[in-house]
Amino acid sequence: MSSLIKYLSGLVIALLLLVAVLLGAWWAPDQPPEALAERWAQPPSSFVTIDGMPVHYRDQGSRDAEQTVLLLHGTSASLHTWEGWVAEMGDAYRVVSLDLPGFGLTGPFVSHDDYSIGAYTTFMGQAMDALEIEQAVVAGNSFGGEVAWETALAMPERVSALILVDAAGYPIESVSMPLGFRIAQTPALSSIMNRVLPRSVIESSVRNVYGDPSLVTDELVDRYYDLTLREGNRAALSARFTHAVWRDESGERLATLTQPTLVIWGAQDRLIPPENGHRFVQDMPNAELVMFETLGHVPQEEDPQATAQAALSFLEQAFPEELRE
Repeated sequence: MSSLIKYLSGLVIALLLLVAVLLGAWWAPDQPPEALAERWAQPPSSFVTIDGMPVHYRDQGSRDAEQTVLLLHGTSASLHTWEGWVAEMGDAYRVVSLDLPGFGLTGPFVSHDDYSIGAYTTFMGQAMDALEIEQAVVAGNSFGGEVAWETALAMPERVSALILVDAAGYPIESVSMPLGFRIAQTPALSSIMNRVLPRSVIESSVRNVYGDPSLVTDELVDRYYDLTLREGNRAALSARFTHAVWRDESGERLATLTQPTLVIWGAQDRLIPPENGHRFVQDMPNAELVMFETLGHVPQEEDPQATAQAALSFLEQAFPEELRE
């Protein structure tokens, strides 16, 4: 009996040591934005204070352009996801990208804990005022796409056209959800994730949303991992998921939007399946769909040149030539 007790005691000690080693390796406390900015807010990045938040943004492209394109990233992403589009569009348009509250270097809302879509559309009005954008073509990926079309509903006079890239809005039947999202939606696990986060969780999540996971580089994973650690972002992510509500009535609301709309979708999107892209086009009276057969949930990042060219072609048709420099 004493031998068995010694064996079990040794096993418990070994397991505790293993847990301690793993916690040490995976320990990932919040990081101050100032430290992260050294790598991820190099020029042309700037910050503007909106409702107490230091909002991270980039204002690029032609300063003389009549049209401004405003780019909104998806859940757990950042403005960096659009840099390929900026390079393609900058000669013809003013191109503004920003980190939405709760993500990137902007970090969580300061004045409240409301992560509902209404809070984001209110923020969009404040951001457009602060950045002196009277009206814009608003493009958004995933959650950013939902913010884009909800902004068009709330402030139609400020949205001249929409570009929805694998956008949220309808009920989602995911084929595969990134591991990080699943953890964030599980209360017991999300509280642990606020302090312990293996880099492999982020790598797995990013690879999950690419049509071709081999395109996911170490630097790309570094970016997503580092910005996830921005102070307050992990708690904000969990709060955002508690506010995420998508209803079948979205179609009735989308049908009231008359702005020219381009719907871009990756046919290999396993998070928001291509069927949802077809629903946008069916419900919106002035929408067209471009499907990219090999791309996943973030096509603007996976193949920025091809997807940006689709957006540029759409904009050339949507606006007369005399409106552009």
